[in-house]
Amino acid sequence: MKKMLCGMIAALLAVGSVFFCACSKSTGSFGATKDGKDVLRVGMECDYAPFNWTQTNEDNGAIPILDQNGYYAAGYDVEIAKRIAKELDREPVAVKLEWDGLLPALESGTIDVIIANMSPTAERKEKVDFTDYYYENDVVVVVKKDGEYAAAKNIRDFNGATLIAQKGTTNVDMLDQIEGVTKSTPLEKLAEMRAALVSGLVDGYVAEKCEAAGFTAANDAYMYVDFEENGGFTYDPNEVNAAIAVKKGYEQYVEKINEALKKISDEERDQLMAQATKNQPSED
Repeated sequence: MKKMLCGMIAALLAVGSVFFCACSKSTGSFGATKDGKDVLRVGMECDYAPFNWTQTNEDNGAIPILDQNGYYAAGYDVEIAKRIAKELDREPVAVKLEWDGLLPALESGTIDVIIANMSPTAERKEKVDFTDYYYENDVVVVVKKDGEYAAAKNIRDFNGATLIAQKGTTNVDMLDQIEGVTKSTPLEKLAEMRAALVSGLVDGYVAEKCEAAGFTAANDAYMYVDFEENGGFTYDPNEVNAAIAVKKGYEQYVEKINEALKKISDEERDQLMAQATKNQPSED
């Protein structure tokens, strides 16, 4: 996903305190063990379906969330994490963090990788290293099927609309491309944006196509605008596609992870996303 760096000292302190005793042994990045096994600590929000979400059982190929007994993470990111961990001969465990805490946690060595639909923007590359893409995305707008903007085909059609995007993401910047749009205050959570749309506070929200497809498939009253050719947002692929983040100085792991990613065909990636979309928790 296209979330922007928002490194907060408070988040770093909080992350550090959580992970001080989370594993039985930790020697920084790629040095943690738990119950006598080498583990791969995978940072993610566990709250961004179909990429990642939290559940209370091991269904859907879920992996445990570190230091949260009885809770598990599942989703597309988790499936990718499992394949990477196998290649590295480690057991994957999810580390549930707020978005703003992910990069500080990686830089401090309290997680090993970020697999959370994060895009390798130029700003982030100054802080951490990235692998090749593991998911290629697109940007759309989610609206009500019976709403004023259901027939939109071009971003220009949203002139006069009130739209919202998630705080800390490059989707916020996408709104600057729409002349005459009213930008609602960005919200922290995807669920909060959906609630704003449901309640009528906004006319739509900007999202990745895969997320929008999952939400609208499970909620028949909503749709996403799949823009006509040359009618959508303009962006650098590095601001939209997803890659795996690794702490600087660990280039050998970037190479190993890239080798693992090469073994996952485009067809398999499509199948994994389709299954994650099917398995994701429904919203009331």
